[in-house]
Order: sequence, then C-alpha cells, then structure tokens
Amino acid sequence: MFSRSLVAATIKPLMLAILSDGEAYGYQIIQRVQRISRGQIELTTGTLYPHLHRMEADGLVSSQWKEVSDAPRRKYYQLTVAGQQALEAEKQQWLDANAILAALWGPTPTMEEVGR
Repeated sequence: MFSRSLVAATIKPLMLAILSDGEAYGYQIIQRVQRISRGQIELTTGTLYPHLHRMEADGLVSSQWKEVSDAPRRKYYQLTVAGQQALEAEKQQWLDANAILAALWGPTPTMEEVGR
C-alpha cells in the first residue's frame, strides 16, 4: 500500500493519464487506478472528486453529464488540450525523478518481475 503522501503526489498524473485514453466517470477512474496499481493505490470518492473539480477549474479537464440506460446519469470527464499538455509535463517530471532515484538506488525490478 502506498503512503498517503505518495498517493497525493501521483493522483494528478494518474488521472491525466487515464483520461488520455478517453472519457471516464469517477468510479471508472477509481477502478482503473486500483487495477493498474494492483491494489497499491486505493482512491476514494472523497479523494478523487476534489482533484477532478480542481483540474476542471484549472482547465485541464472538462465534464458533461450523460444519461445511461439502467443507471443514474453520470458525469464524464475528458482531457482538454491544456490537460494533454499538463500530462506531458507531469510525465517528464516523473521520468526525471525516476531516473534520479534509479541512479541512486540502482536498477530495480518492475512490478511484473516481482510477481505482484
């Protein structure tokens, strides 16, 4: 399980990357993060939605309500052009941070290699 501070640091790039694959509603984002992280990151709606609302206020995502058959309507989020640019900046920062830590710690196995 990731520490709270690491989850807080990764939530924005995670959400931007997930939305770069196409629009999604909150619960889909939560499920995808849990699946991708193999349960290491567990987002709650109380964590997710304030970040989505902040990203929307910052112009990184837009949203729209959609009717869904056999379910209540859902608010779908998608990246804006500014969100795509923010994703590229976040990605570069994380790649740089990873390179710095790898230089200090040496190569480490991937999650697949560890067998998680």
